Amino acid sequence: MAEITQRDGAWSFDGEAIRIVPGRDRSVHAVRQALGELTVPLVALAGVAYEPGRKSGRLRLRLREGADPLLQTTGGKLPDAADPYQLSVEPERRDLAEYLVDEVRQGLALDQVPSGPCDRYVLPGPSVPVSASAGDATASFDGERIRLDWNWKTEESKKSGGPRTILLPDLELVEWVPAAGLENGYLRFVVAKATATAAPKYDPHAVVLYGFKKDPLMALVAAAVVARMPHPGAPAKSLPARPPAPEPPADTPPTGGDEGDVDHDVLLRRLRELGDLHQSGTLTEAEFTTAKQAVLRRFSGP
Repeated sequence: MAEITQRDGAWSFDGEAIRIVPGRDRSVHAVRQALGELTVPLVALAGVAYEPGRKSGRLRLRLREGADPLLQTTGGKLPDAADPYQLSVEPERRDLAEYLVDEVRQGLALDQVPSGPCDRYVLPGPSVPVSASAGDATASFDGERIRLDWNWKTEESKKSGGPRTILLPDLELVEWVPAAGLENGYLRFVVAKATATAAPKYDPHAVVLYGFKKDPLMALVAAAVVARMPHPGAPAKSLPARPPAPEPPADTPPTGGDEGDVDHDVLLRRLRELGDLHQSGTLTEAEFTTAKQAVLRRFSGP
């Protein structure tokens, strides 16, 4: 087993999965502490690397696209300190870090793990119930419904509607955007069939994020919800093939179609009608002969 323990946390690899345990030091980000212990199977990995630095190095896992609902939700915008797939390594532990990297890479090669996107979530995402307070609300998710409770920073027009509850089946999309510079971020729950979307400040389905330390915790709520929604890479369900039309019974006369499909009883009746018209003088001898030959040809098919 390859194992490395640091103040930042501990990683171990048993040949099948990497076990990640966050450190208990106060410097460890709240997102990693809230996530707790993670088990990352080889099938979720696209690669692993050790990156040396001047003061400390860094172990970094690269997951396959779509393997983890947290990374799917945050889209690479999670701060490095909050990223559970990074580990700060002291210079004297560099050899251990490089040994772990070699063991993981060997495991990926032996198992022939593809590096392409996943069509399902390999990791389960944050456990529920989960709750976070940041920005202008507290967001909670129990596995079936999301609840948004407003605080004193909430715009009055949004707060006047009271707490907002959103059922999981009504969701179409979850958006998490961190604050950047002078621009606020937001967590938005897009409801299916919504005709318009207001700015997050006024949207009763959105939480405004002001760029404070606890903002990334909202990503945990978002990821827990996303983990229980359809995977974006899942194969589209094809419609069932239309069953073939039933064959008509053998004794059922056809109702139309090509000349060769006409029933002989119908043709015989037509001949009798032509004979009556000829005898009554309605049809001349030439007209009767032409019409009779046309009917007789239909007896032998097209």
